[in-house]
Amino acid sequence: MDPILTVDAVSKSFGSLRAVDQVSFAVEAGEIFGIAGPNGSGKSTLFNIITSIPFPADSGRIIFDGRQIERRGANKICRTGLARTFQKETAFDTLSALDNVLLGAVYGHHVKSGDDLENAHEALAFVGIDATQFSRPAAELSVFDKKRLMLASALATRPRVLLMDEPASGLTKPEIDETIDLIHRLNQDGITVLVIEHDLPLLLTVSQRLMVLNQGSELMTGTPDEVMRDQRVVEAYLGTRARHD
Repeated sequence: MDPILTVDAVSKSFGSLRAVDQVSFAVEAGEIFGIAGPNGSGKSTLFNIITSIPFPADSGRIIFDGRQIERRGANKICRTGLARTFQKETAFDTLSALDNVLLGAVYGHHVKSGDDLENAHEALAFVGIDATQFSRPAAELSVFDKKRLMLASALATRPRVLLMDEPASGLTKPEIDETIDLIHRLNQDGITVLVIEHDLPLLLTVSQRLMVLNQGSELMTGTPDEVMRDQRVVEAYLGTRARHD
């Protein structure tokens, strides 16, 4: 069976800076695929060019479910079943939590559907936001609830593949544990998940395979255990050679 998502030699430059340089990988349907790397290694830029939010790749191919999508607009990519979240919790602060998720539900369809309200309620309940919070303006929610609201908005588009960019950023240890559980539940619900995260324990816990980027290029891809034993990965993170056993 073909991978559900194939990224083939994609690159993105900003002036003389090559932020993503000929990166290739494939993700199988039902997989949790982690992406790690030092600051500035091109992780978020990679998500940006996969989803065309806010810009496409300069070159290379992106194939989702057998169709090339690298020249499609962000809305059309979303409607094929590929959605994302962002590093910083993002919401329309003056709108209620429910209205934020309704926007996601409408954005994920060509026309407004009678099922959008039910879809939004289901998404909010899935991520753990209590019904008493539905009518609250997003600006009044905690950081954790805003992150969950952003996730619910993505889920309301009915994605088959979800890209999560640093979902644990700024969270407490109990909130990170809840996020790990949520990622597992998303995957058990049939969603293929790609996760960028600086919290290596989270990535090592949830990922079936892990890719490490360094200076815009793929450094290593393998199981979490294989990746963390690779000397190049140790050097990229620590800047020194690890002691040999």
